[in-house]
Amino acid sequence: MRATGRLTTAALGAALLLGCVAGPASSHPAESKRVLVFSKTAGFRHDSIPEGIATVRELGANGGFAVDATEDAGAFTGKNLRRYAAVVFMSTTGDVLDDAQQRAFEGYIRDGGAYVGVHAAADTEYDWAFYGGLAGAYFQSHPAIQPATVNVEDRGHPATSDLAHTWDRTDEWYNYRSNPRERAHVLASLDEASYTGGAMNGDHPIVWCQDYQGGRAFYTGGGHTKESYADPAFRQHLLGGIRWAVGDAQADCRPENGYRPIFDGTGLDGWSQAGPGSFALSEDGTLTSTGGMGMLWYAGQSFGSYSLKLDWKMDGDDNSGVFVGFPPSDDPWSAVNNGYEIQIDATDVPEKTTGSVYGFQSADLKKRDRALNPPGEWNTYEIRVEGERLRIWLNGVKINDFTNTDPARSLRDGHVGIQNHGADDQVSFRDIRIKELPAKGR
Repeated sequence: MRATGRLTTAALGAALLLGCVAGPASSHPAESKRVLVFSKTAGFRHDSIPEGIATVRELGANGGFAVDATEDAGAFTGKNLRRYAAVVFMSTTGDVLDDAQQRAFEGYIRDGGAYVGVHAAADTEYDWAFYGGLAGAYFQSHPAIQPATVNVEDRGHPATSDLAHTWDRTDEWYNYRSNPRERAHVLASLDEASYTGGAMNGDHPIVWCQDYQGGRAFYTGGGHTKESYADPAFRQHLLGGIRWAVGDAQADCRPENGYRPIFDGTGLDGWSQAGPGSFALSEDGTLTSTGGMGMLWYAGQSFGSYSLKLDWKMDGDDNSGVFVGFPPSDDPWSAVNNGYEIQIDATDVPEKTTGSVYGFQSADLKKRDRALNPPGEWNTYEIRVEGERLRIWLNGVKINDFTNTDPARSLRDGHVGIQNHGADDQVSFRDIRIKELPAKGR
């Protein structure tokens, strides 16, 4: 918390088009980032490929990145690939690269390049193990084109941040040969009860992302139909995947399993407001702080060893935070004096700004700054408490590692909460979930 007048959180086929300055994919300044759309097919050819290419060009024109398109596998050389911040496989099929081209692409990914797979990109290069791992799963079969409900599991990623918890759309829905959930971070899955022909036993990922052997990989199973590329929601979804791939937006793409929601956007059962002010719950399941200087805390259960994840967003230079390890109380200052606050604050001294253990330990600011999305965009915290050790990840990057030595602030048992800092500070939260971990020995 700021110690001044505000209650603080602890302080925040076409021709290959050439003409870009050569350099590693990760070093392009924002205004010169380039994306290569590759659409070679050696099997079934989707008639939506031209619409897909045109859409990526339009997204790039509005999103600040240049787009080249090719079906010439000769573009896959080490020198040429270094020009691109990401390569989009636009419904490629079959064996599209020879051995030398595969080696060049592997080197590109390992040097920090990025892959975006669209729809039939999963129907590509079945005998190339590196590609299979990069794409996340291979195509197995599909039923007829039909409407289905997509369950959006993680809205902290820019590809899904503008979607509701459910997304109803029509497409050709792939079944996959394996489930990528243990290896990749699943962003959305299909409700197999909402359509006919799902064959993944009720756990049916359809969108995922991952960090892979030094690079980034994003895959969406949508995009079979021409109509997909005229759908504003799908276009925004695809843009978000590309923005993350090229590094213009950050997100936690580590595998996530075993969490349960303690706030899922539908109500506040188990939560209690301490002190003045409150949080407003919107129809999209977002909590936004309003008025007063208090804290909304989860009274339903205390926790010892756990991983807490939640998404948060500032509008500007706002102030809030996440409290952990405090005893039950209707006085928000009890949490300040007996627990720890993981700060959300764009501008303050290092030990009182975003990612800090407020007043005690700064985040690693270089790592924090690289991982942080700006005001107006969602960020994801993981706050992991094991014994007296408290670690903080921002968008999948570890930025703080703190050990408590004060018996009055013991982390071995306590509650969690989010702060409403005051009338001038509006910070939003959503999708608060927790996974209890094995207790550390005393």
